Amino acid sequence: MSRRGLAAVASVLDQAASSATNILVLVLAARLSSAAGFADFSMVYVTFTVLLGLNMAYVGQTVVLEKEAGGRLGAVCRSSVLFTAGAAGAAGLGLVAAGLVVPGGGAGWAFVALGLVLPLVLVQDGLRYCFSALRVPERALAADALRLVCVVAALAVQPQGASAGRLVLVWGVSALPALGLGVWLLRPYVRGVRGDVRPYLRRGHLGQRFVVEFAVGNGSSQLAVLGLGAFATPLAVGALRGATTLFGPLNVLFNSANAFGPPIVGRASGKRGVVRLTALTGAALAVVGAGWAAVLYALPDRLGRHLLGDTWAAASALLPATGAQYAVMGLGTCALLTLRVLNPKATLSLQVVFSLLSVALLLGGYAAWGVTGAAWGLAAGSAAKATAGWLRVGRLRIPAEPGVTAAA
Repeated sequence: MSRRGLAAVASVLDQAASSATNILVLVLAARLSSAAGFADFSMVYVTFTVLLGLNMAYVGQTVVLEKEAGGRLGAVCRSSVLFTAGAAGAAGLGLVAAGLVVPGGGAGWAFVALGLVLPLVLVQDGLRYCFSALRVPERALAADALRLVCVVAALAVQPQGASAGRLVLVWGVSALPALGLGVWLLRPYVRGVRGDVRPYLRRGHLGQRFVVEFAVGNGSSQLAVLGLGAFATPLAVGALRGATTLFGPLNVLFNSANAFGPPIVGRASGKRGVVRLTALTGAALAVVGAGWAAVLYALPDRLGRHLLGDTWAAASALLPATGAQYAVMGLGTCALLTLRVLNPKATLSLQVVFSLLSVALLLGGYAAWGVTGAAWGLAAGSAAKATAGWLRVGRLRIPAEPGVTAAA
């Protein structure tokens, strides 16, 4: 297998390890906690997930778009680690202060615990993007695999009924071994270079656009859920959530392409080389999405009920629509990846317009044809975004050798 192929495999496995960590943390916390304790833990973990996404958008996405030029990548990586540590420390202090005034005790101490461990977990996760930019994703995989083992082991030995604050603290402190390994693996690339956090504080930093994209994408999905919940029955919302959950493995592939694809794709020569590579990847993801949908649709009801319980009956009826959505999402993801590499500023308007369009089609589809119409509305929104993305790619006029800097 070629070096590029090995890097792609390592990136996918790294994303899988990170996703497995998040899933197992919630599963273990749910088993150890009371209903009220898990509610507190979930609220804090959602807060962490939002902060993690903001850091990925503001810092991680700009790091992976950097071109290698002498020792610049090492300086960029050192700067990103320093900025993440400082920003996480400031956010952590805010969480500690907020936790001390939150009424009810349990949730408040859980927020205090999150504030204390936030720099550890955000810096550890941020190292993944440095390794991706440096084209050594196998180092990210080593650190994240250790993170997975440590957090599972640490939570597994906690007593039944452990408080949310204790679980959050154990979860965060268990990142120390992976953080130490990651810093040690990064050291050869940053030795002797100076970090500079000032580009992250300047107006016009590219990460500011990516934060808006993240906010719009996540905000629109939450708006869609809230809007549907206002008009639909709980069964309809549960059916959509259940059908989407079954396609979780594909989210690993899409997230890997989006987060770690730019350094690999950026090595292609010129626009034609980039588009050829991303188009082939998009077609492959579309085929995988359609194939996974076919596998799910052919599942016996007995296995389906084992996966989703009573929700299976309603969710299985949505599999054709959700499968179509994920097939075109593969094409759309690679269209956005192409734009990220060739012209990162071209993605914001697409994300804003078509995320809102997907919400409108979801609600309009439900109003006209019920929950099946809502699912097909989401598929239509994804198809529209993919089509618009590739049309935008076709209209790009750029120099033959693409590349951007984090402060562009």
